[in-house]
Amino acid sequence: MRARPLTLIQDDLVDYDKAMERMGELVEERHSGARPDTLWLLSHPPVYTIGRKTPQEHLPDPAHDIPVVRTTRGGQLTYHGPGQLVGYLVVRLDSGEGVVDYIREVEFRLIEALGRLGVPAERRDTPPGSELLTGVWTRHTGRKIVSIGMRQSRGITSHGFALNVNGDLEPWHWAVACGLPDVHMSSVARESGAATMEQVRSMVATAFEAS
Repeated sequence: MRARPLTLIQDDLVDYDKAMERMGELVEERHSGARPDTLWLLSHPPVYTIGRKTPQEHLPDPAHDIPVVRTTRGGQLTYHGPGQLVGYLVVRLDSGEGVVDYIREVEFRLIEALGRLGVPAERRDTPPGSELLTGVWTRHTGRKIVSIGMRQSRGITSHGFALNVNGDLEPWHWAVACGLPDVHMSSVARESGAATMEQVRSMVATAFEAS
């Protein structure tokens, strides 16, 4: 993997709609050359986000009172909440590089970070005709620990990944995550027995050469 240093922005809990506005501003700054490639680390209050192709039957029961927001990223339904580290990546792709190529790089960098946290992990290839297996799974237990959904516009990426650190996993059970009815979601805390958000933030920033 070649060097690709990023500028790091860090926030704590940011409302999803406000984060989308700010991410749009970051993308425009990258297009104009006013901003270098950037990784923004943050978390969101409880919210489900859905892609353009998410089926109605995958949505949560409204009785749980967690908002559902349609988004412009690729992928299916994802849950965000406290205790989850979200990383938005605003990066100019190289000539001939597509967003799927960059997603593979993101997977490998997160696998590196998880390994340093004591959670062996792996990516998965998608069998023909199956729902995309984009993301990262734990190697020993076969659970999904990172969801990834990105897009690119005029060669600049946006959106990114969601890494479960030590938050409540129950809301994942109230909907069909990632278009995969049988998926089992996990977290760093569940797999390693201990994790702090500060430790995970540091390891992720290091893996993405972000400072």
